[in-house]
Parts: sequence; C-alpha cells; structure tokens
Amino acid sequence: MKNFIKELYYGNIDPQARGFKNGSYRKKQMTILSESEALLTEKLTGDEKKAFLSFINTSNSILAQSELDSFMIGFRLGTRLILDTFVNNDTPYEDFLKEDSE
Repeated sequence: MKNFIKELYYGNIDPQARGFKNGSYRKKQMTILSESEALLTEKLTGDEKKAFLSFINTSNSILAQSELDSFMIGFRLGTRLILDTFVNNDTPYEDFLKEDSE
C-alpha cells in the first residue's frame, strides 16, 4: 500500500469491516442476543416496551463510547511504542560498537 493515510482518508481502509466466523462462540451469542431482543420487542407493549428499548439504546451507546475509548487508548499506546522504538535512543548502557560521529 503506497500511501496509507490517503487510502484511509478515501475510505479504502476499513479496519472494522469484520464479521464473526461461522460456528464461533461469539456468533452464537450474537444470535441469542438478537433473537431475544426481537422476541422481547414483539411481546412487550406500552411502558415496558419503551423502557426495554431505552435500555437497549442506552446500553449500545455506552458500549460504543467504551469501544471508542479503548481504540483511542490502544492507538496512542501503539504510537508511543513506535515513537520510543524509532526516535528514542536512551538505554542504560553505552554502545561501544557505535561509530563516533562527533
């Protein structure tokens, strides 16, 4: 990939374009969650349905904020690792094999 930033800008890179593997534990759990939500949405009425949908929407909002926070923290940690790897030369010992450029 020649220009990663340009490709990301134009939407040609989507790190979240992922799905569950067939037969995986997570896929089974998502199926149970989806079916349960559909059943409860169908069966509940009035204030109970309104409260349930509010619960689902609020839970999804909190989860999305938590995922964003985790992504940002992870991205910053990775960037710090790269910065330390390629920019920082501090070590506890002196390198005797390093050529003197002074």
